[in-house]
Amino acid sequence: MAPTRILTRDEELGVISDDDDSPSGKRSKLDRFPLSRWELAVSLGVFLVFSSGLCCIYMTMPAAEFGKLKLPRSIADLRLLKDNLANYANEYPAQFVLGYCATYIFMQTFMIPGTIFMSLLAGALFGVFKGVVLVVFNATAGATSCFFLSKLIGRPLITWLWPDKLRFFQAEISKRRDKLLNYMLFLRITPTLPNLFINLASPIVDVPFHVFFLATLIGLIPAAYITVRAGLAIGDLKSVKDLYDYKTLSVLFLIGFISILPTILKRKKIVE
Repeated sequence: MAPTRILTRDEELGVISDDDDSPSGKRSKLDRFPLSRWELAVSLGVFLVFSSGLCCIYMTMPAAEFGKLKLPRSIADLRLLKDNLANYANEYPAQFVLGYCATYIFMQTFMIPGTIFMSLLAGALFGVFKGVVLVVFNATAGATSCFFLSKLIGRPLITWLWPDKLRFFQAEISKRRDKLLNYMLFLRITPTLPNLFINLASPIVDVPFHVFFLATLIGLIPAAYITVRAGLAIGDLKSVKDLYDYKTLSVLFLIGFISILPTILKRKKIVE
C-alpha cells in the first residue's frame, strides 16, 4: 500500500511552486480560482450589503445631474467632476460629505482603483485641513473594513496572488514583533509596499488590529497632506505621477526613517 502524501498549505490553496514551469503547471495556476464556493458567497454577500447601503445613501441625497457624475480615471475627468460638484457641495454640504465618505470607504474596502483622485477632489473642494481629515478618516475606515474582510476570506486570495511577497512580509513582521508599530508606520508612510497589499496581508500574518489601526491612522497623514494640497492646484497637474517626484519621495522616506529609528537604536544596543 502506497504511503499517504500530505498536502502542503500552498497545494491546498492551489498555489503552484515557482519551480513548476511546465505549461500545464502555469495553466493550472491561472485557471484554478482560489476561493471556495462558501468564501465566494460570503464576499458577494458583503459586497451586496455595502452596495445596497451606498445606493440608499445616493437615493436620499438631493437631486443632481447624475449623468455628469462618474468615478474619475484621469486628471481631466477630475477637473470636470470638480466643476460639476462645486455648487452641489456648497448647497448641500452635509449630504455631499456623507456621499463622498460612503463612496471613498466603499472603494477602499473592495480595492477599487481611484481613491487617489478622491483625495485630490477633497483638496479641491474642501481645502487642506478639512480635506486631510476627510481623507485620513475615510482611508482608515476603508482599510479597516478591508482588514476584516481579508481576515474572513482573504488568505487563499492573497496566497494565490502574491505568495512570494506574502512570505517576505511574514518574515519581516516576525523579526519586528517587539517594535511592530514602528515598522508598520514606516510601511504606511513610505511607498515600500502598496497599501492594498498591507490591508489584505496584515490579518494573514497576524498583525494585531490595534497596531494596524494606529499605523494606518497616523502613517497616512503625510501622503494625505501631499495629495490634498495638490488638489488645491488641480489645474496645474498633468498626471498623478506629478504628485510623487524625487523631492516628495525623499521627504516621505525621511519621515519613515524617523519612525523606525527606535528599532535601529535598540538593535544597536543589543549588538553592543
